[in-house]
Amino acid sequence: MLNLNAITVRLGGRTILDRAAATLPPRSRVGLIGRNGAGKSTLMKVMIGQIDPDEGSCDMPRDTRLGYIAQEAPSGTATPFDTVLAADTERAALMAESETTEDPDRLGHIYERLTAIDAYTAPARAARILVGLGFDEEMQGRPLDSYSGGWKMRVALAALLFSNPDLLLLDEPSNHLDLEATLWLENFLKAYRGTVVVISHERDLLNNVVDYILHLEGGKVTLYPGGYDAFERQRAERLVQQEAARAKQQAEREKLQDYVARNSARASTAKQAQSRAKALAKMQPIAAAIEDPTLHFGFPSPAELRPPLITMDMAAVGYTDTPILRRINLRIDPDDRLALLGRNGNGKTTLARLIAAQLKPMEGDMASSPKMNVGYFTQYQVEELDVTDTPLEHMTRVMKGATPGAVRAQLGRFGFSGERATQKVGSMSGGERARLALALITRDAPHLLILDEPTNHLDVDSREALVQALNDYSGAVVIVSHDRHMIELVADRLVLVDNGTAQPFDGSLDDYTDIILRKSDGNGADGAGGGDAPKVDRKAEKRNAAQWREKQKAAKNAVSKAERDMAALAAERSRIDQALFDPKSATGAEAKMTTSELMVKRAAIEKKLETAEEVWMEASAALEDL
Repeated sequence: MLNLNAITVRLGGRTILDRAAATLPPRSRVGLIGRNGAGKSTLMKVMIGQIDPDEGSCDMPRDTRLGYIAQEAPSGTATPFDTVLAADTERAALMAESETTEDPDRLGHIYERLTAIDAYTAPARAARILVGLGFDEEMQGRPLDSYSGGWKMRVALAALLFSNPDLLLLDEPSNHLDLEATLWLENFLKAYRGTVVVISHERDLLNNVVDYILHLEGGKVTLYPGGYDAFERQRAERLVQQEAARAKQQAEREKLQDYVARNSARASTAKQAQSRAKALAKMQPIAAAIEDPTLHFGFPSPAELRPPLITMDMAAVGYTDTPILRRINLRIDPDDRLALLGRNGNGKTTLARLIAAQLKPMEGDMASSPKMNVGYFTQYQVEELDVTDTPLEHMTRVMKGATPGAVRAQLGRFGFSGERATQKVGSMSGGERARLALALITRDAPHLLILDEPTNHLDVDSREALVQALNDYSGAVVIVSHDRHMIELVADRLVLVDNGTAQPFDGSLDDYTDIILRKSDGNGADGAGGGDAPKVDRKAEKRNAAQWREKQKAAKNAVSKAERDMAALAAERSRIDQALFDPKSATGAEAKMTTSELMVKRAAIEKKLETAEEVWMEASAALEDL
């Protein structure tokens, strides 16, 4: 059992945690969630003893073995396999001692303990964990320094899982994983026998793995039973109750204030008024349930182009003289929504760069619409933002010749309005920087958006806002992501990048997930070929998705037109009313009309206004149904 006892943490004069209190049941799997910057990592560091709270304590059973990934990735000449084996420090020490001790009694105790901790199956367990995280046999034997930072963090995760701690603490473990490794990690955590606390913004991981959600907001924590979907339902009910209690309290406050105001001056009621004034002073206000106005994405709509945007015929792409992918046959139309599937290292980013024209085909043909504008998002753009500049300075620099109003409008589409446009990038969270990078790459209303892992720094609410914005966007989209929720809601077509080529995957994401899980269990060693999945009519799915977006666009246009018509008619009615009230102030056509003519015209406008309101209601209902 893990107890958080009224923990308060202040950093830089700001209160991050404010008497946060919760009790986590033994052997529970807990998802720690909250908006970016809420203090999730701070709370986890309190749990492991890296931060001492200003007040309160974190209590757990004595001799609890903690497991937590440090921010620094392992490095050096050791191999991933050796690094993982060394993570079980007791086993490593006993194995080393067994090689040197000459005391037969001590040697007997060592062998007994090695048997008790299952030390002799450790190499097989270490290899199994590494394979699950994407390391084949050859990769397990290469030195750590031959790997990128993302792969080194996978080794750190493998070492942590292998050490089998009583309390496993994971801070966004899927950020460096592809979809296949994320699925494997989910299965591993579901079977884990200790207590797990995981910070994650992956809706599917939270639904599939955890049995409790610990929600951090305003420095306080609240424990909810169930996964993420259950948390959303319970929190929505809680917010409704909170708003009802606030309204009731506000009515009571107004009643008390009125009584005090009316009765303080009279001697006969002054005492009662004073008592009510004290009650009013002691009444703790209930906060209103307010949505974050900065939680916003809005992609500008591009001008229409005739299909296709891109066609590839037996194209090959790679680096220097070595192709990574060959025999690529792909067509992208203005209404396409593609998701690229496949393990990290198979060439998804290479294909994305070919689509973005950052790489040229080495073989075959590739044709692109000459008027096409492409917006390409990568994590490198987030990391390369100038931390000394503001969003306004960044956007002004790339929108050369644009008016200040246009620059501000583009920033406003992504939640950077008012003072938020002038804050330094260095003070912004990872999610805010990702939003700024998206704002920068869409400034020219691209016809094609290519998003390579756009959700890595976004919290759950921001991811949901991004999904909604992509579904509202009228251009084409290509996504590389391990976020299944996003792929399922945005993509119409799946393309599998595997075995040195890219082929349409004729199945659903669930089919692909099943294949990956069978493969990781040893039942599908032939790989995740498109032919293994049940056949579905992908053309029909694409056609239906395009028709839905067209209907949604038409409904939105109808709502907007009705709103404009209503506003124009209401303005005309106001001018007539002004002319009837004060004929001398009338201008335009109304100044020349008699009172009776004005009355007739006003009646006609009222009838038109009623019709416009009916059209608006019908269009709004149709949009809501969609």
